[in-house]
Amino acid sequence: MLYHLLYPLHNAIFAFNIFRYLTFRAAMAAMTAFILSLIFGPAVIRMLKSRKIGENIRKEESARLYELHQKKQDTPTMGGIFILLAMLCATFLWADLFNRHVILVVFVTVWLGITGFIDDYLKHVRKKSKGLTATAKLTSQIVLGLILGTILYVTPDHATRLDIPFLKNASVDLGVLYILFVIVVITGTSNAVNLTDGLDGLAAGNMIMASLAFSVLCYVSGNIAFSNYLLIPYISGSGELAVFCAAMLGASLGFLWFNCYPASIFMGDVGSLALGGALGAVALLIKKELLLVIVGGIFVAEALSVILQVWSFRFRKKRIFKIAPLHHHFQFLGLPESKVIVRFWIISSLLALFTLVTLKIR
Repeated sequence: MLYHLLYPLHNAIFAFNIFRYLTFRAAMAAMTAFILSLIFGPAVIRMLKSRKIGENIRKEESARLYELHQKKQDTPTMGGIFILLAMLCATFLWADLFNRHVILVVFVTVWLGITGFIDDYLKHVRKKSKGLTATAKLTSQIVLGLILGTILYVTPDHATRLDIPFLKNASVDLGVLYILFVIVVITGTSNAVNLTDGLDGLAAGNMIMASLAFSVLCYVSGNIAFSNYLLIPYISGSGELAVFCAAMLGASLGFLWFNCYPASIFMGDVGSLALGGALGAVALLIKKELLLVIVGGIFVAEALSVILQVWSFRFRKKRIFKIAPLHHHFQFLGLPESKVIVRFWIISSLLALFTLVTLKIR
């Protein structure tokens, strides 16, 4: 909004020329989202407390886990509401709202935010312990992936080729199968972040690292000079996604202010599904789909731990981990929650750094 209102005035007032620069608008989006999170946060926490919308730790799922997390009982949840408010407000203020990449990623974020909100509402307000059925949630993600995949497939300047990291001018063309690939990415990332959101600040901290890395990736992908120099696909207009990613970073940082150990509020599905899907959508739009596996390495590990655990127990009648997702496994090994969280953050920061290094390894 500010970009559209103030930048056109740069001919009369030269100072407004600064709105032309993505780096300035991305930095302002991050700070705006952070400040808005600090403003929205206390109000949302009070509202959730007054309505008794809190976490329900069920003993029947795991007596040991209940023992470890009993103190979190009734801590307000659905905090993702103010993450999305801050993130979207900052995006509307500082991004080019007519940019098709921004429109698509906001569409994905809102769609999954609504899906997560319905799930949280059923669990915590209507007291349906399971919330949305797994089938309903998965259907929503698949339909979204199908819509996005179809849009990208029929978009003339969006290639269906996957850029292979570490190799120069190497790619694989998926053709019409790219639509199926988009479904897998959107479903996988949204569920992976959702599974990671199990300890205080764990998902938010990892989202900060991933958002920072992808903000840089969006900037270089949308800059023809940088993309040619780095031998990566140039995606016209994708630089605006740097503003969106910066807003996501600032909102996650602001949420972490309240969510850090011991948490005053939890994210809920309204936040985790939306943030995961947004990250996946950004990766698809800038053709960095495979780098998503590296930058989101913690999310991937958490999701794989659940998949492997289910597979092993179903076919071998044995568990690979003491419990899944992975962060709870380390708790069961005796590591304090705060130590698990910070160590996962450290790994995530290293993965984000390595992701940026891959731009030069070709």
